Amino acid sequence: MLTNYAGYTRDREVIEMSVEIPSSLQAFVRGLNPEEGVWIAGKARAASDGKTFPVYDPATTEVIASVSSGTRQDASAAVDAAEAAFEGWADTSPRERAEILRKAFTLMLEQAEPLAGLMAWENGKAMSDAKGEVTYAAEFFRWYSEEAVRSDGDYAVPPAGGTRLMVTHKPIGIAALITPWNFPAAMATRKIAPALAAGCTVVLKMASETPLTALAVMRILKEAGVPDGVVNMVPSQSSADISETWLADPRVRIISFTGSTAVGSLLMQQAAKRIVNSSMELGGNASFIVGANADVDAAVEGTMVAKFRNGGQACTAANRLYVNASVAQEFKEKLCAKVKDLKVGSAFTEGVEIGPLVNRKALDGLHQLLRDAESEGAEVLASAELPDLEGYFLPPQVIEVKDNSSSLFQNEIFGPIAPILVWSDEEQMLKDVNSTEMGLASYIYGDLQWALRTAEKIDAGMVGVNRGLVSDPAAPFGGVKQSGIGREGGREGVREFQETQYFSVAW
Repeated sequence: MLTNYAGYTRDREVIEMSVEIPSSLQAFVRGLNPEEGVWIAGKARAASDGKTFPVYDPATTEVIASVSSGTRQDASAAVDAAEAAFEGWADTSPRERAEILRKAFTLMLEQAEPLAGLMAWENGKAMSDAKGEVTYAAEFFRWYSEEAVRSDGDYAVPPAGGTRLMVTHKPIGIAALITPWNFPAAMATRKIAPALAAGCTVVLKMASETPLTALAVMRILKEAGVPDGVVNMVPSQSSADISETWLADPRVRIISFTGSTAVGSLLMQQAAKRIVNSSMELGGNASFIVGANADVDAAVEGTMVAKFRNGGQACTAANRLYVNASVAQEFKEKLCAKVKDLKVGSAFTEGVEIGPLVNRKALDGLHQLLRDAESEGAEVLASAELPDLEGYFLPPQVIEVKDNSSSLFQNEIFGPIAPILVWSDEEQMLKDVNSTEMGLASYIYGDLQWALRTAEKIDAGMVGVNRGLVSDPAAPFGGVKQSGIGREGGREGVREFQETQYFSVAW
């Protein structure tokens, strides 16, 4: 069949595919009672005005469920509940908070199958990716259950003598958390867990594309023993109404946001009016460098993880592949072979590795980006086949670009497109790598000494050295430049939700 996509015309086969959603998963969604999805003071309720919004399956465009669309009134009620619960939760012993988080970890793993199915359904990600996310998301509960009891301070004699210095850390207050659609479980737990470990209460606004996963997390936290009002959630199709209400409320003391740089910048402007603490994990444009002495097979495998995990819809996804000329031909041939074999479709079809994009807007945006790249002389080297489904599918593909100015290198792709630029001048390559205003993640393959030496010259908060994955609950996740402020994960994750207090003691 002759099919045109994104300006490229290729002969390809369309794979016939049907989608059957397990009845157990459908029952699980009904059990979440999504039309009463506003979660305040441990209880589910409808939106104050009774309105709902649809959640779509991006693989079929069919409606999964209708979810209550919270209002400014609901947002204020959530803060009321968080305020009422704050003093009691802050006074709870670290051990008790730790035990609750540990219980949440256990419960999440016990519910791994329905949670994975839920994410695959409303997000579209492949089932293998969804199952991996459940494990990753649960690990934040376990990690911060262990960190909750390790709150430290300092006791010192100042140089001048005569006094003693005592430094401690206390919960910052009510935390407003705003999470994205691409990792609906992990982004929620990565924020909720350290906030609770620190003794904060929280109000959560999740992406309107994926609210069902967050509803499931709320129920897990309640079952784990989180007191009413400690965690509150307001799903809404009007994100601005919710965030503006929270940032204008003097009781909210920190906003933690994961999403685009453009939205993060707007939220920081709003936060500046009251000097609200801000933790921002924003956009990325990750480079993937393959050196002359790299293990090509390992680099290709690393590319498949760094680029195609979650269909490329990750802020850490490899966005710009810089491949040394001496290994470029071998690398391209081996990568193209793997990409051609990728199975695209619904997560509920056996063997699917790449799901759809999240919505029509995302698909249209990538179509335009590909048209721009074509006009710039980019060449498609390989493309996978598409399923015969109505969803928002884009074929995974490998594209060679002419130079660093390519639209594919200058924009965060957020999809299954792997653009390659061949390099021979290391100094120029590094200049190109660091030419972006983004600096979240990067990857490098090559001899370890060379790779580490080169990694130190890369402007990125995280660098994968001979591996295509950088995320780890035990590590400080975050970027530099316009990729964000602050860190999530590791010991640093708790500190984002704490204020430092010092006592000068007469002696």
